[in-house]
Order: sequence, then C-alpha cells, then structure tokens
Amino acid sequence: MNPDRLDNKRYQKHYSEEKFWNKLRTAGVKAGAAIVYPALLLFYVLGSKSVQPKMKVYIIGALGYLILPADLVPDMIPFFGYADDLAAIVAAYKMIRSCVTPEIESKARSKAASIFGLVEVSKAAEDFRRDVEEQ
Repeated sequence: MNPDRLDNKRYQKHYSEEKFWNKLRTAGVKAGAAIVYPALLLFYVLGSKSVQPKMKVYIIGALGYLILPADLVPDMIPFFGYADDLAAIVAAYKMIRSCVTPEIESKARSKAASIFGLVEVSKAAEDFRRDVEEQ
C-alpha cells in the first residue's frame, strides 16, 4: 500500500488518542502483537517532537484506518481482518522509520509486552522488521 494513495483526510477524522487506546483495549488481543506493536511504534513517533507535519499526516491516517470500524476487510474476519490495517501501518512506518528512536522502540515493546508477553512481542517485532525490509 502506497501511503500517498491512502485517503489520509478520510481516516484522520477517526483518529484520536482516546479512540486509539479504546481500539487497543477492545481489539488488541484479537488483532495480536503483529498489529499492536507497529501501531504503538506509530503512536509513540506521533508524540515525538522530531516528526515533520507531513509525516504526522501519514501516521494519523494509518492509525485512523486502524480505528475505523468499517474498512476494506472487516476486522471481525478471522486472520484476514487486520491485513489491510497492517498494510496501512507498514506504509506509514516506511515513511517515518527514520524517526523511530531506540527509546520509542523500547516504549512500544514494553507496552505491547504488558499485553502479550515479551516473547510474543519480540517475535512480532522481528517479523515486522523483516516484512518491512522485504517490501
């Protein structure tokens, strides 16, 4: 998914910090560490002072898409329900990865580990890094 082709304005209106945390609370375990960890990376980068406004647009668009209950592939479909959400997150991550500091990675891992456990998050982080590099 090309982040420039994602209708960021459409999805931005669905993003708020409160909606983000509600989504993680209600769907985080179902979505799994493979979605939650990279979503947390984006969330923590969004709060960073080093992020340019254009990059914030991509992050908010991707997180808004994650929060949006009705997207291309409904989240309730087992296994495939979050594939489109992950594609939006990966596309945004590729745009902002230079802003991901070791501190941000640590915060995202720690928060995700509090939900899923360290082993599962470590595997999700490894898989995510590999997926981003392969695309």
